[in-house]
Amino acid sequence: MPDFPFDTVGLTSEQIDNFQETYTALKSKFNIQQTGDIDFHLEDFEVFKRFFAVNLRDSFLIKHSGCSSYVLFTENHIKLPHDKGGISEFCECQIWALAYLKRNLGRVLIRPETLADKIIELIHPIEIDFKEDKAFSDTFYVVANDHEKAVNGIDRNLRNAIMDVREDDFIIEIADHTLIIGSKKPITAARAVHLAEFVARVASMC
Repeated sequence: MPDFPFDTVGLTSEQIDNFQETYTALKSKFNIQQTGDIDFHLEDFEVFKRFFAVNLRDSFLIKHSGCSSYVLFTENHIKLPHDKGGISEFCECQIWALAYLKRNLGRVLIRPETLADKIIELIHPIEIDFKEDKAFSDTFYVVANDHEKAVNGIDRNLRNAIMDVREDDFIIEIADHTLIIGSKKPITAARAVHLAEFVARVASMC
């Protein structure tokens, strides 16, 4: 039986293949190693609160230029009502990437802005706009619980890094000093590499 670099118990053959392809792609591009037992406090993030259980399958350290960032293999369980009554349980395997920031940004949510966001903003202007960076503000929806921390922390370097993410459906959440980025789309090796490139860049400059 193959010796996989992640926990495979309970995974389907397709899920194992997706994780293995992702790991191989990351290994070919980055100096990565398993982290061992680290508590990343995923329960602190709103993006995981829609799941009734989150299982961290494995985590990998990206070592680069004296900085560290991480890639997380997660198994997320969700319960949804179905038409005939009752509850169905689903499992979603996802890739998330994480970096620790030097500055405390408070609570921040960043994602590509939708038409609905623009309409809501006309009625309830809660979004943070960066007047000196119209391209960023026109592209991304940013909300935070501490306006001053967010504006000071989301500087030109971080905004440029976010603009360069080669994904059209991702979400960034920051809880104080911890930033995570991920997507609800199915796992692909290319997507995982893009997310890893982003957190490696953020960790080296922030």
